[in-house]
Order: sequence, then C-alpha cells, then structure tokens
Amino acid sequence: MSKQKTVIVGAGPVGALAALYAAGRGHEVEVYELRGDLRDPATVPLNFTKSINLALSERGINGLKKANVPGLIDSVLEETIPMHGRMIHGAKQGEIYEESQNYDIYGRAIRAVDRAGLNKRLLDELDKMPNVKLLFNHKLVGADFKKNKAWFERRDEGVRQDHAQNPTQGKEASHASTEIEVPFDFMIGADGAHSAVRYHLMKFTRMSYQQEYIDTLWCEFHMEPSATNDFQISPNHLHIWPGGEFMFIAIPSLDKSFTSTLFLPASIFAELDKNPSSLVDFFNKNFPGVAGKLIPEAELQKQYKENPHLPLISIKCSPYHFGSSAVILGDSAHAMVPFYGQGMNAGLEDVRVLFEHLDENGQDATGRAKALADYSSNRAPDAAAINDLALRNYQEMRADVVSPLYRLRKWIEEKMTVYFPSAGFATQYSRVSFGNMRYSEVERLAQKQGNILLGGMAGFVALMIPAMGYASWAIWRWNRASHASRLSVKGIAGLGGITERIGRIFT
Repeated sequence: MSKQKTVIVGAGPVGALAALYAAGRGHEVEVYELRGDLRDPATVPLNFTKSINLALSERGINGLKKANVPGLIDSVLEETIPMHGRMIHGAKQGEIYEESQNYDIYGRAIRAVDRAGLNKRLLDELDKMPNVKLLFNHKLVGADFKKNKAWFERRDEGVRQDHAQNPTQGKEASHASTEIEVPFDFMIGADGAHSAVRYHLMKFTRMSYQQEYIDTLWCEFHMEPSATNDFQISPNHLHIWPGGEFMFIAIPSLDKSFTSTLFLPASIFAELDKNPSSLVDFFNKNFPGVAGKLIPEAELQKQYKENPHLPLISIKCSPYHFGSSAVILGDSAHAMVPFYGQGMNAGLEDVRVLFEHLDENGQDATGRAKALADYSSNRAPDAAAINDLALRNYQEMRADVVSPLYRLRKWIEEKMTVYFPSAGFATQYSRVSFGNMRYSEVERLAQKQGNILLGGMAGFVALMIPAMGYASWAIWRWNRASHASRLSVKGIAGLGGITERIGRIFT
C-alpha cells in the first residue's frame, strides 16, 4: 500500500509545522513555497519588511510540543525573550514616566520570538526527514480538488539553478518558467492571507468569505542597542506608548535591539507624508522619550520615509475544507490584526487541532473527510472569536491601559482568581495567552464575567445613590446653603456618568 502523499503550500511557521506533523505520521510530504528559501537572508518577504515581531504564547508552544520532535521546543524557547507584562510610557506635567502592568498575577510570560529564526529552526528539522521535500520558488497556479491534482509554476530562481547546472542552455532559458503537475492525496494550504489555496478552494465549496481592512496602517522602526551594547529599555516587557486613537510599540530582540511599530489611522499617515518635518514633533507630543532618546531624530525620519506603510487585514471564512482533499490553516483561513499577538499562535494551534481530528478518524479518505468536516465546524467559531478579540484589543492597547476603570476590572478579576478560585474568575488575557481553552469559550466566559462584575458595580452604585441622597439632604438641612445643595446634586449626577463608563469597560 502506497503512503499518503501530503502536499503543503506555504513554508512559513504554520506550513512547516504542518509538514512536521504529517511527516511524523509517515506521509510522503512535499512543501511548496512561492518565495526562495526562507533561511536565505536575500529572500525578500512578501510585504518587503521583516514583519511585526511575534509573541509566542502557550497555544503556539503546545502546538510545537505536540510535533513530538526531540529537542525542538527547547531550542525554540532558548531563542526567545520572556515578556512578563506591558510597560506603559507617557508624560505627566512634562515628566516622562513608565509604568509596568504584569500580564498575569502568577507571573507567567509571553515570549518575543524572531519569525525568521523560528522558521529556520522548523525548516532545518524538515531537512533531516527522508520523507520530506522542500521546493522553493514554486507558485500554485491551479488545483482540481476532485481529481486531486495541482499545478505549480516553477519560477525564475529555480530555473536559474538548472541553468547553472547546464551551462549549454541559452541565456534566455534562465528567465523562463516551467509548469508542473503534482498529484496528491491531501493538500494543506498555509500560504497566508492572500492564499492561492483558498482562492482555488472557493471554486469547489460554498465558502462564506469576509475581508476587512481596518482604518489603520503600520510602519516598522528599528531601535538600536545602547552605546554599551545593552537594551535601551526593559527587555522583559512589551512597550506601549498609547495615543488614544493610535500607538507606538516596541518588542525586544535577541541582539538587544527592539523592533518597533507605529500604528496610525491612514489619514494621519497622509498628513505626516505631506509634511515630513512634523514627524519628530508628532512623536514628541504623542510618544514622549522616543525621538532623540531611543531613536535618533534623523534615523526616525529616515526609517519613516524608507519603510512601507502597510495595511492590516482581517479575514473570516467558512468552511475550511473540501471533501477529503484539502484544508486551509493559519492566515489562509483566518488572518487577523496583530493586537492580541495570537496570529501565529492560532495558526500553530490549528495544526495541533487538525491532526488530532485526523488521528481520531483515521488516515484513509473516508476518515479524512470526516476529520476535515469536524475541523471546519469546530475551528471556525474559535477563529472568528479570536479575530474579534484581536480587533477589540487594539482599543485596550492604545487607550484602555491608562484607564482607571480598566485597571479596576483587572485588579478585581486577579484577586478573585487568587482568593476565590472556585468562582472560576480569570482575566480574558490569561485565558487567551496562558491556556488552551477554545477561543469561543474564552469569549463567552469573558462576557459572562463582565456581566457579573457590571451587575455587582451597578448594585453598589444603587446602594450608594440613596446614601448620598440622604447625606445631601442632611448637609442641606445643616447648612441651609444653596451651594451645598447644588454640590450634592452634581455629585449624584456624576454617579450616572461613572456608571455609564463602568458599563463600557465591563461589557
């Protein structure tokens, strides 16, 4: 009996991990990647930038562990930096300050990881496996998921390698491309937000599809190490300069630099583009301590001009599969904005969940069809939930982190977690980042918990209003002064505004 042939499109972290899972189960695995070898520094990323630094948390770590590759998870974690919380930067009365906010009352941390380093580690592991072929510079141009055939265009770089091996070929041949036909038993699409696999899958299944570009662009900056070759700011935090409608963040790298990202509405980028000389003043006003101190002013302006201003896309679709032939994972199925740090983690979790369904139902076509159907129906609600949570977390990062009401809810939830564990309270962030609970269940519990807290606060306010009314009456009787009466009424009216603000935070 011939081995199952599994074709994986996309050699990023999600596709590479899927290949490890498939190869570990004895499949004949072929991985096709549009770009050149991703381990080659000369390979240009699809968005022409290094990409937003990645945060590796429990879901991604668990996905890597379940690949059952000796030494993999230890080597990956050795190349990460733990971040125990957010460091909020700002200025009060002209004085620059920073304030640490731990992610978790138990001290757990997410980990800053270099995407290229993680990708290299996974590809190196695949290179060791005799039943895996890595094929770079191959573009998926067609697929028939009923006949289980795919067509790839082998692009220029691959042909130039052939020309080097055969110098008798004409020079013009080195610029040609070749189309190849590839049969398969099973295809996994992990080729990103603009997935070719998803595009062809839509021709075979009735896929609901939703795509949204939010009104925010991002631009990457690089913060060099200090003059003494050390981190300029704490390496164990994700640094945030919240600006209300926008923000600037910095994530540590192993070379003691920081990869920083500016998130702004497109309209503000347009204003800065019209008047580049205003960039430093904009930073000084909104992100105190960055321009001149952490990034030299001339370098700040240079990077803003040279680095692209890129969009942020959110994609939801369903189902993720067709029959027993194909399935999509990661950004191909559910691209999300980066504000929860869950894009890669959700993709790595996809791999684990998918292969758990496959293991449960068997490796033949019938079992695989059942497994893919179960995967689509179970995973799509979870992906939609984290997609929505990521969008909402932008509000938290750029504004709520400096809100007293946000900090009050976090404090209450953490104290309930420690002192009343039977109540089942936990922060939404800890459930997302430090556990493996389904995203849809996390969202449901967060809403339930918020309603309980809001009810408690509303009850407190309801008790306080009569008490304050009685106090106001007593003061009025005592002083017989009109200004005291007006002050009491103003205080009671103010409670209504407080209640409304609490409601926005707790729901």
